[in-house]
Amino acid sequence: MATKFPPSFTNFDELPNSAYVRIKTVALLLDCSVPTVWRKIKDGTIPGPVKLSSRVTAFNVGKLRTELFK
Repeated sequence: MATKFPPSFTNFDELPNSAYVRIKTVALLLDCSVPTVWRKIKDGTIPGPVKLSSRVTAFNVGKLRTELFK
């Protein structure tokens, strides 16, 4: 059975820098687990997320590109 990737992952290169993606997309980009993403945020390896609402936390695409793909 093939894994279904979120559209934000498969179309990441086409997203504008002002877009936001969820943590599962960041985990796929880094090829790691969600808990590892949180550890990388804590140690300053990747930029932290932004709280978009009381129940939605997301990462700015522009900041991810700048920090992850230097």
